[in-house]
Amino acid sequence: MIERLRQRLLDRSHPVRIHLIGVAGSGMSGLARMLLEMGHRVSGCDRVTSDETESLQRSGLVFSSPHSAEAVADAEIVIYSSAIRESNVALAAARANGAFCLRRADCLAAILNGKKGIVVAGTHGKTTTSSMTTHLLREGRLRPCHYVGAEIPVLGANAHWNEESEYLVAEGDESDGTLVNYLPEHSIMLNIEAEHLDFYRDLDHIKEVFHRLARQTRGRIFYCGVDAGARDVGSQYPNSVSYGWNDTDYTASDVTEMRGRTLFTVKYRGEELGRVELGIPGRHNVLNALVAVAVALELGCSFAAITSGLASFAGARRRFETKYLSPSYRIVDDYGHHPTEIAATLQTARSLNPKRLVVLFQPHRYTRTQLLQEDFGKVLQAADKVYVADVYPASETPIEGISGQTIVDAMRRHGPVETCFLPNLCLAHHTVGNDLRPGDLLVTLGAGNVHEAGTKIARDLAMMEDLQRNVENPVCWAIYEPMRKHTTLGVGGDAQYWIEPDSYANMRGVVNFFKDRNIPVHVIGRGSNLIVRNGGIRGAVVHPSGGAFEELRAEGTRIMAGAGIRLKKLASFAAANGIAGFEWMDGIPGQVGGSLRMNAGAMGEDMWQRLVSVTCLDEDGEIREHAREEMTEAEYRSMPDLYRNFVMGAVFKGEAGDPAEIEARMEASRTRRKATQPLEPSAGCTFMNPPEAPAGKLIDELGLKGLRHGGAMISPVHANFIVNTGGANAENVTELIDVIRRTVQEERGIALRTEVQAIGDREAQF
Repeated sequence: MIERLRQRLLDRSHPVRIHLIGVAGSGMSGLARMLLEMGHRVSGCDRVTSDETESLQRSGLVFSSPHSAEAVADAEIVIYSSAIRESNVALAAARANGAFCLRRADCLAAILNGKKGIVVAGTHGKTTTSSMTTHLLREGRLRPCHYVGAEIPVLGANAHWNEESEYLVAEGDESDGTLVNYLPEHSIMLNIEAEHLDFYRDLDHIKEVFHRLARQTRGRIFYCGVDAGARDVGSQYPNSVSYGWNDTDYTASDVTEMRGRTLFTVKYRGEELGRVELGIPGRHNVLNALVAVAVALELGCSFAAITSGLASFAGARRRFETKYLSPSYRIVDDYGHHPTEIAATLQTARSLNPKRLVVLFQPHRYTRTQLLQEDFGKVLQAADKVYVADVYPASETPIEGISGQTIVDAMRRHGPVETCFLPNLCLAHHTVGNDLRPGDLLVTLGAGNVHEAGTKIARDLAMMEDLQRNVENPVCWAIYEPMRKHTTLGVGGDAQYWIEPDSYANMRGVVNFFKDRNIPVHVIGRGSNLIVRNGGIRGAVVHPSGGAFEELRAEGTRIMAGAGIRLKKLASFAAANGIAGFEWMDGIPGQVGGSLRMNAGAMGEDMWQRLVSVTCLDEDGEIREHAREEMTEAEYRSMPDLYRNFVMGAVFKGEAGDPAEIEARMEASRTRRKATQPLEPSAGCTFMNPPEAPAGKLIDELGLKGLRHGGAMISPVHANFIVNTGGANAENVTELIDVIRRTVQEERGIALRTEVQAIGDREAQF
């Protein structure tokens, strides 16, 4: 079958109509690229598009999504990936149409067997080794074809066909036994471990397949003498070449790791060939490089060309790939999903000397997670902190009781490293990103889609570090700051960017920075009268804090207060200075900035009545002081002029009074408030009082006190308060608000208006 297919594929005079099911995958996309370059008419389908499918379309691929019977209607040959099940609509239709259907590995074997193939096989390291070997052969002017399992910047693509080339370097997938289909000129055995035991009986079964590959290899068999499995197989053949640290044909010694690059000395049977510099870090990559050197030398490349190639090799996508690097943070992504790979990756990460090594690990396949959980639990102890996402299933169905928590439990059995399970990968970057500190190295680890989390964190870290370069003085900031920490109700999702300026100049710089980039800006004080929805707040949340925003001084009966001053503190300060008229503020939970914007009030008074002037960062980006008489008159719970301008400070007026009498009035108010208002966390009064009756009275009369949704409850003490009894979320609160409004409207014909403001998204958008 494979020989007949080889003849058809290599016959350029008769292009074949070929369709690939699952073409967005790294292996299938490489095959599609080779078939296009061979001159065939190629189409493909998948559940999703990707950068690679878009690139292939520019090269002539006809792409469709999702899978469909129509896509294979005229296909002569249909190739499918290992992730495709027999029930797939496109595969079922292709079989019904009589198309020749075969697995990806079978097609690759047919192509490789038409060249002097160099098959790179092993449990791990295949992509790096095959791409490095290809690069060295290119440097040696051999112009090989190649097929590797990832995008390789230095090669330009993950696959390339050159009809005139003598050699084809390809990864050989050992997972399903298809290594036996290859008839290579040379083969590389990196390592042989007990892996893919959903297909193999045991390690001996895996070795049988490698022995078959060895017997079918016409030229050299390069095997790693460091790995017991590869050594056990490879050493049995007279045409084998060994490599390792010592007692092998090719050795690497005097390894020096230098800020992401690695130096080592190459020897052949004891004779020193020279010292080389490898453009990527990691002792495991020294071994990968060493076998690439061995292959290149055996094929006649000069050592000078090899030295140049190693120095210019920049690695493969998702193989210890640096996604973000600054003086304060580094984010690396790595495909490692087997304990041995993870151990090597973390060893390499440690060599970079981070203050903390933080890992976000996504287990790959339920069977692997179940079988190797203890090994994962051990090797992950090399990190300082480990977050574990849920299992990436690939093509597997779930196994009851097996999840990311399985790995967390195993880690706790094997060591003290802090770890936690993050079941929702879509939001995992929020937790991880918010935890990062200067000096940290974050590694996203796994063969699934965990790299997406690192990409998002890198994007937002870059934004915040750019902000620091664009403001006069450093500001405190965080990404993905939990808003539940910054609202009096204690609920809410995360703020994408959280910034705490402490001066007017920095406030202006921060706000203008984000506005110039069309990024939404919210200014939030203490977070009273505020509900942040569960999806959090996209864009910047500015929290004026400290410095000028904590200014509080008196001149006669006037008080100058920064936007960050709590009203309770303002009231106490006024009393201590013998200034009356601010007693009512003692019971308001907000700060000056937010309280002015909503014209907070109590006991018949409000902010407007005490205001003399307010200093704002106006919507045009300039700082101005606005006298009260120049402003639009305030309304009940609203100052229209402050809707689009941000308060930075204000001047208030009071009357001279006796400090003892003022304090006595405040204490009486506190006593009354304790008796009539709830002690649990709340946002303050939920509804404005309508003309007909106080909102709390209406809600009470309708028997809604004590009604619960999740952790949110209508207070039994005061019905106009919704309290957080523990564990409430924003949806619980807004559901209660909806129930109250609907009930009051239906029973009393009164439309209640909320005093609290809900902001943010129901689902995270960042």
